[in-house]
Amino acid sequence: MWSFGLRRAGRLALGLLGAILMAATVAAQAAPDAKHGLLHFIGIVLSRLAHFARLDFGSSAISALPAAHELAQRLPATLELVAAGALVAAVIGVPLGIILSMGRISRAAAPLIQIVAAAPVFCAGLALLWLSVQVFHWDANLQDAPNLWSAIAAANGAAIREALRALVLPALTVGAAGAAGVQLSLRRAVADARDAPYRRGLKMMGLGQFEVDRLYLVPEAIAGVLANLGEIALSLFSAAAVAEWVFGWPGAAVLFLKSVALHDWSVVALVLLSFAAIVLIAEFAGSLGARALAGIEANP
Repeated sequence: MWSFGLRRAGRLALGLLGAILMAATVAAQAAPDAKHGLLHFIGIVLSRLAHFARLDFGSSAISALPAAHELAQRLPATLELVAAGALVAAVIGVPLGIILSMGRISRAAAPLIQIVAAAPVFCAGLALLWLSVQVFHWDANLQDAPNLWSAIAAANGAAIREALRALVLPALTVGAAGAAGVQLSLRRAVADARDAPYRRGLKMMGLGQFEVDRLYLVPEAIAGVLANLGEIALSLFSAAAVAEWVFGWPGAAVLFLKSVALHDWSVVALVLLSFAAIVLIAEFAGSLGARALAGIEANP
């Protein structure tokens, strides 16, 4: 386990190093003389890396505020949305994965799964937005929505209800994307576990089907989901960018999209770096959890 953890820690360190290099390359685009030759551009990238080492990520070209300040203002809202989406993904994806793991149901539902999976997250978000405005008569602009955690800390019941109302539709959009990854990982893990040769031996030793599934299938299924935690986190953050744009959620993902459109490269680089770091850490934690549960190594 220790050797596996060290290998994974090394892989995480290399991934973070690559993310930092990518962020420095993006941030270098903000230099006015960035296009004065390849060698000159490499020098700018190295300079950005030196600034990153001092935790200096540059300033926004739009607001003139430090990029770290812009991220600190927006990232909590994105993490709140992703956390709520992850909860929705677990609530929907786990039962769906279990149901679709049954052979006959899986074959019958395959066409429907393909149709739903082919629908872009943007379309799902627009459909929920239409429902919120036309059916529930909710305000579509969430820029002034209260922060859920601040409302909980203040024990303000009205603010908590308003924050939950503002959060529910974006969270459903993000959670639907995450649920697809959860159910697919669960189905794959169950299929692999069912084909394991030891199952027949355990039954011959007198263990019943329920005992075999409880003792061996369930841990391996959970481990299969954990082994793909990085991919699930990536799908959640990707869907968050769409949900924040559609619903006007004041998060870092929509800040990234706006910054790309306005060529605010310092902010783009820092948001990319933060998201990549979170996904890499999720992959690292998931691989350790999977190894501890069933000895499954994600993406060896």
